[in-house]
Amino acid sequence: MSQALQFDDPVKRVAIYARVSTSEQAEEGYSIDEQLNVLREWCARQHYDIYDEYVDRGISGKNMNRPELQHLLTDAKRNCFDVVVVWKMNRLARNVLDMLQMVKHLKHSNVDFRSFKENLETETPAGKLQFHMLASVSEFERDNIAENVKMGMIARAKEGSWNGGRVLGYDSIEDTTIKSKRKARKLVINEKEALTVRRVFQLYLQGNGYKSIANLLNREGHRTKRQGDFSINAVKTILENPIYVGKIRYNVRRDWTNKRRKGINPNPIIQQGNHSPIITEDEWTRTQAILKQRSCKPNRVHSGEFPLTGIIRCPECGAGMVLGRTTNKKKDGTLKVLEYYVCGTWKNKGSSVCHSNGVRTQYADEYVLKKLAKLANNQSLIESIVHRINTQHASVTKPLEQERSMIQKELEEQATKKERLLELYKEGIINKQDFKKDYSKMNILVDQLELRMEPLKQQLRQEDTPKLSSETVKHVMNNFQTFFQSAGSMEQRKFLLHLLIKQITIGPDRQIDTIQIQLNKDVLEGLTKEGESTYDVDSPSFSFVLNIT
Repeated sequence: MSQALQFDDPVKRVAIYARVSTSEQAEEGYSIDEQLNVLREWCARQHYDIYDEYVDRGISGKNMNRPELQHLLTDAKRNCFDVVVVWKMNRLARNVLDMLQMVKHLKHSNVDFRSFKENLETETPAGKLQFHMLASVSEFERDNIAENVKMGMIARAKEGSWNGGRVLGYDSIEDTTIKSKRKARKLVINEKEALTVRRVFQLYLQGNGYKSIANLLNREGHRTKRQGDFSINAVKTILENPIYVGKIRYNVRRDWTNKRRKGINPNPIIQQGNHSPIITEDEWTRTQAILKQRSCKPNRVHSGEFPLTGIIRCPECGAGMVLGRTTNKKKDGTLKVLEYYVCGTWKNKGSSVCHSNGVRTQYADEYVLKKLAKLANNQSLIESIVHRINTQHASVTKPLEQERSMIQKELEEQATKKERLLELYKEGIINKQDFKKDYSKMNILVDQLELRMEPLKQQLRQEDTPKLSSETVKHVMNNFQTFFQSAGSMEQRKFLLHLLIKQITIGPDRQIDTIQIQLNKDVLEGLTKEGESTYDVDSPSFSFVLNIT
């Protein structure tokens, strides 16, 4: 970045950060506009230049993967500004650890942090002490509020009240009979959606499985709450939810933010609700009995692994194909199991969404391995592939080089202009105020040019690899054959195939159409033996797709 001259009153470049969560948007003083107006006025009084404003709307402070916050941290690393200022500390983060990490990241980039509300700056020892104390107090207040809210919601659940959220079969509306700071909600039956819910339980009690129910619902035009297709999981969720028999279930997941789906609470609150049921108690009891009975059945064990699952693609919807089996009875009465790669969407949601498009696993596995073996021994095909890769690589790097040269020329011109401006100031031709103003403008322009230059350099570094040679490709393919044949398990063979192959497409005739091979850094590192290739696998490499027909 450009080196600004140091004056007695240097003009600092400031990044303003503002955030408001969904629940805070209606509170006075928390609005984005209010935060920005206060901080703009403060910067004007301090004679600071505002580099940019970073705003995260409707996002909780517990979430550190906020788009604009990450944008700010990236710009801080690029030395785009000198100070980050917020209206209040908790706009940056909600807990001490996250807040300290944020300030630490900024410090590593030589960027200071200031908070307007607390009159806080981190440049001095006293400011650092104040920052740590206020951060701890802020986290304590947040945890205290969160605990109070949680206790209130648990109390409401125990009273049979709904705590919010969307559920098929009901609409959540404001409960005007309850007066509280937090708007209470209640459930009322959505008659159209309730028909779908009753249909799910009806079909299950008739002996249909999850997939069969999902398929029938989709064929009949039923939709989920979000207007999507029904899947196996969507059907299972409905059948297991006691809300449909008039009960409230709450606190199903513990520590959701950190544990996600692993944080299941074995003892959730289940209470008689204040809403009307959609199904009868008898229907619910019979459904749960069948669910329990079916869950006790041992899983069928099938030997073997099927290495092309996930990389062979459905010709109709493009989804990854998974294993499917059909059982045929022979004339002698014995059963014959046939194995296919079938569309994953069809298997999960039924034929109303897609079709099986099955391909025999034996045919697909043998065909792919045969084609890979032929490629290793076809020198003319390898040379054609390598030529295509190197030509494509050159077409990518050439415009990048041209743009880098253009920016470098502009940077050199700005450096010359700055030298001339400094000479004019030393000779007394321009005064200090004009000099500072023009010099600051030049620095901003140089910073903008360098911001454009940095991603270009990074991209060129990634593309800066020697030309791929036909010998390297041949070694990779030969080594693949060796490694594959000596693999100790089917799982290892599956790993090798997924390493080398990006995807396999099949045609309308259910025959394999193309095998797309990827040659990237992981492949070259994994399938090139030491001393075999002049290609530098330690440098960033490019990825290309080769079609084998």
